Amino acid sequence: FFFQAEDGIRDRDVTGVQTCALPIWLRCGLRSRGGSCLEGGGAPRPLAYDAHMTKPLGPYTPAVRAGDWIIVSGQLGLKDDTLVAGGVAAQTAQAIVNLKAQLKSMGATIDDVAKTLCFLTDIDTFATFNEAYVAGFGESRPARSTIGVAALPAGAAVEIEAWAFKPLG
Repeated sequence: FFFQAEDGIRDRDVTGVQTCALPIWLRCGLRSRGGSCLEGGGAPRPLAYDAHMTKPLGPYTPAVRAGDWIIVSGQLGLKDDTLVAGGVAAQTAQAIVNLKAQLKSMGATIDDVAKTLCFLTDIDTFATFNEAYVAGFGESRPARSTIGVAALPAGAAVEIEAWAFKPLG
């Protein structure tokens, strides 16, 4: 359980002990190894953005490491801070380019991705999305969920979040 403590720290359990806001299954895995959510750079950190990375649209970290896991926030089809033209196929391709750049910044590749969560503003574009997704992921086939949503930031039609497993050391 998590709650907003009087001191403003949200990441405390019901006993008042500071903990991390990761899912319980991941938190337990880290603790069972004697680690914490800060181990391996799990705390959000400022990133140096290069020409292949889009800046976040809000107050979040685009990619974090939590133990052996790398969590990449949802990537849109943005290039040079502008949504690419060409609809779902082009936005999916660019979102995957952005995802690969975030993974590279954390020392991982698309082959390390274990799970993606994909959002489409029009589920009827699933076949077009799927073609671009397969092209972008190549031979990699992570577990995936695709959800239809009413809207996405910046007027995007596609967003792709990823969880990659990349053991430390």
